Amino acid sequence: MGPASLSSAAQLASAIEDYLVRHPAAALLEDGRILFDMRLARYSIAESHGRCLVQFWSEERNLMRTVVEVQERAQCLRLMTRRMGAARPQTLELVPTSDRRTPSARDAERRNYLRLVERVLQRNFPEAKVEGLRNAMDLEHSFGPAYVRGRLLRGTAAEAVIGVGGAESSATINGVLTLGLLWLDYCRQHGDGRRHFGGLKIVLPAGAERTTAARMTCLHRGVADFELFTLDERSEELTSVDLADSGNVESRLVHAFSQDAALERCQAGIDRLMELLPNGARTRIELVPRTATEVGLLLHGLEFARVRHGAAVHGFGQQDEITFGAGVHETPLTEENEELCSDLFLRLFLSRHADGAGTDPLFRMQPERWLESRLRTAAPEVLPGVRGDVVYSQVPALAGGDRGMLDLLTLDRAGRLVVIEIKADEDLHLPLQALDYWIRVKALNRDRQPGAGGGVQSAFQRHGYFPGAEVSPLPPRLLLIAPALRIHPANEIVLRHLAPEIEWELIALGEAWRRELKVIFRKRNG
Repeated sequence: MGPASLSSAAQLASAIEDYLVRHPAAALLEDGRILFDMRLARYSIAESHGRCLVQFWSEERNLMRTVVEVQERAQCLRLMTRRMGAARPQTLELVPTSDRRTPSARDAERRNYLRLVERVLQRNFPEAKVEGLRNAMDLEHSFGPAYVRGRLLRGTAAEAVIGVGGAESSATINGVLTLGLLWLDYCRQHGDGRRHFGGLKIVLPAGAERTTAARMTCLHRGVADFELFTLDERSEELTSVDLADSGNVESRLVHAFSQDAALERCQAGIDRLMELLPNGARTRIELVPRTATEVGLLLHGLEFARVRHGAAVHGFGQQDEITFGAGVHETPLTEENEELCSDLFLRLFLSRHADGAGTDPLFRMQPERWLESRLRTAAPEVLPGVRGDVVYSQVPALAGGDRGMLDLLTLDRAGRLVVIEIKADEDLHLPLQALDYWIRVKALNRDRQPGAGGGVQSAFQRHGYFPGAEVSPLPPRLLLIAPALRIHPANEIVLRHLAPEIEWELIALGEAWRRELKVIFRKRNG
């Protein structure tokens, strides 16, 4: 098979790009072995002399191939590729996730885990009757087969029980509290009236309880009794987790930097990129400093080019590294590919605007970042009482070794911290993902020590955030924002179980948010 024609190369590149946009958690396989988890890897797709060239790289490896054919399979994309110097094509496969268990092996593991949970519950709670353990799919109520759920009955008293095995992904394990709260609500709503479901027991693999334990300390104790257990699947030992020791989350904050200084350092590289933009496009872009030495150029939240200022490779001077590429592709800018860069910029600006085509990958990419960019510039209009002059985007904070990025962080008019979590698509786990950031921000705000200028300051002020502003010691407010038709029906059930001290507000926007930010409804706790 010879090299693809130019039009075929464009089609191949478009098919691969579209798959990766639709499956952000995809994995790249060769001979059934995972080469790259696309949540951690980066990629580049380019056309060169009628060929479609792909490159994938991560901290572990680098791969470059010429794609000669793409075959769409059920949920997968098979890439027939040619490596330089190889006589025959090699096959790569893009799959939606990195879970490589066969369906039969996965089902067998889940059946075994269900039987294990039943034995352990009967042995550890002999005074109660274990009833209705199941892991069948129930899409109507959002229950999936990864979770074992059932009931513990003691006369007229009852408790909901849910567990997840160690063979499941970390995301599935961390999602157990959301499903547990929904299961408790289901048991209460569909009971026969003779029993009162007063609590929820959650069973997790040993060593995987940290995230769930921290979340459970923020639940409303007046709504139900919540208990967490870990299960060693080899010894079948069930251990109770003391939630009183799980609420103190040690958080660290990355120091704020001077955004004006970063822009000044990178100005020469920014000017060079500006010359390649289409006519009239300069006013549509955002310049967003990422670090003290890096600035990104964004169009509606999508970073399409960046400038990094650092030491020259040869010599002792400073130079700018300029790259372009939408999403996670990244190509160094050279004199030879300036025309290609300019053409890509033109395509981006023709595709990514409020009235763009929904089938265009460049229009669909990173909708949450698009919505975030809209809110960042119009916060006071959509969020009354919130200051628009001190809005931080993608704030990096670390807790217990996990790095998290807060969508937006700001203050209200009373100086109280406001955590804003944004979703452009339906997400069952939105409330508890937002709660994770609320927990971190609360911990950092409680970390108050004498500041350099006198007086007591929170960790945010000591790290350069909110200069000159008084930051209230009150717990932060929590805002969850999504298009009205993209709010999962279960989100409100979960929010009702949060502790009263968490002042949350669910804000639903109109579907035409790209064109106009319009609030459809608001719901608050209390």
